[in-house]
Amino acid sequence: MRESMAQLTPQFSSNRTVREYAEQHYIPAAAAYRARAAERGAAGKAIVAWQRALQEQWPTLRLAEPTVETRGEEHVFEVQLCLNGLDPLSVRVELYAEAPPAGSTVRVEMKRGRKQTSAGGDCYMFSAVVPATRPPEDFTPRVMPYRAGVAVPLEVHPILWQR
Repeated sequence: MRESMAQLTPQFSSNRTVREYAEQHYIPAAAAYRARAAERGAAGKAIVAWQRALQEQWPTLRLAEPTVETRGEEHVFEVQLCLNGLDPLSVRVELYAEAPPAGSTVRVEMKRGRKQTSAGGDCYMFSAVVPATRPPEDFTPRVMPYRAGVAVPLEVHPILWQR
């Protein structure tokens, strides 16, 4: 019993908990605040402008039906996203699949490809390749806001699902 207590106490002590919270949460939050507040809040103002653009333009985003082609051991997905004036660097397109009972969730970033101009404004093709270990129907494209230094979905939370 003494040996167990000697080995386990450091893992379950309040000192370890406080240290981990400080290292993983408080110190990074303080650094993020300092970065946003620097230069009279320039970074913070840019983030607020980005958030406003998202609020105004998010409802106009259009995600088309994806196409999928199975090539041997891989599924190749493509989907068109019309941004209607939103900066393409303001979003991240992912291919998402829920975790099966004995597996894990799949999140694969789709790469932005060719630009197409249409009545809906600037549209882009996005593509991703995933192993064909699961059926294509398991995967759904989705669009999430993206900006370096912003905690998504904690600070900005809209998600546009294809279905």
